[in-house]
Amino acid sequence: MTAFQRLTMADIAQLAGVSKTTASMVLNGQAEQYRIAASTVARVRQVAAEHHFQPSASARLLRSRRSGTLGLVVPELTNFAHALLAQALEPLCRDAGFQLFVVSSNDQADMETKAVEQLLARQVDGLMLVPCTNNAKLYAKWAKRLPLVLVDRRVIDSNLPFVVSNAEEQVFTLIEHTLAQGVTEIAYFGGQMLLSPSIDRLAGYQRAWQTRQLALNPALIWQRDYQNQSGYAMMSECYTLLGRYPEAIFTASISLLEGVLAFMNEHNHFNSAPQHLLSFDDHRLLDCMPLPINTVVQDSAQLAAQSLQRILALLAGETVESSWVAAHINWRQKV
Repeated sequence: MTAFQRLTMADIAQLAGVSKTTASMVLNGQAEQYRIAASTVARVRQVAAEHHFQPSASARLLRSRRSGTLGLVVPELTNFAHALLAQALEPLCRDAGFQLFVVSSNDQADMETKAVEQLLARQVDGLMLVPCTNNAKLYAKWAKRLPLVLVDRRVIDSNLPFVVSNAEEQVFTLIEHTLAQGVTEIAYFGGQMLLSPSIDRLAGYQRAWQTRQLALNPALIWQRDYQNQSGYAMMSECYTLLGRYPEAIFTASISLLEGVLAFMNEHNHFNSAPQHLLSFDDHRLLDCMPLPINTVVQDSAQLAAQSLQRILALLAGETVESSWVAAHINWRQKV
């Protein structure tokens, strides 16, 4: 038993003094088609409004063989970049007539599989996924079940459509500009080395050194994962190795930057911090930091919009191409 009272179409019909069929036609936008009197339409709509009643989406969607839902799987809900993606995507989905389910994989393959299987069980109409592995066969298998678009990360050796920021080019610009200031030591803190963001961001970092014809010290490249505790750990290892901070630090995500700043704060080192702090991804709170931090800013709105566009196109039976979305640099320190 429940104390809640759920109104049905039959209840609205009774209150309006019409048949259930008439009430259904009015509330499902078919009054004009079936030539229902304007006074009847007004009466039914007034009763529905007074009782905050909406027709059952389940019944309507059952007839269309669609669930009216889409899924988004992200590695971390606390990751600011992924939160911005979900925030931008949800109203776009709603405007397109879909409810968005957002779930987290915690950047773990087994949890990602469970998350996708749960969404499949709910019969979502399409899936947008930030992949946490390069298991191309697994993602291809899911793509046979429903429209699937990869977001923020692509899968190496996969033909699945993706919408990803042009990370390599912007990281190259950021690092090359820093080297041009006479900096000869930039520590690199990255995530899982086999994931596409790690490959792209490291490629931009390495290309900048090559372009400037400077020797890159491989001992200053750390890669672990994108958790903030890994940023803390890599900063600790780097400080121990050098006995000081390097001239500059680049973190491949804002979550790693959080860990780096936590280490500096915990050890009261801001006075001796690197001259140049650089990061992929941005946050307005960085404007309040005592140190200027130059960052690569992703266009979350475009990542969301282009991902949804491709899902809708796939649902319509169209073929889609992958897309590189332009990012830009927030220069808080530029000589």
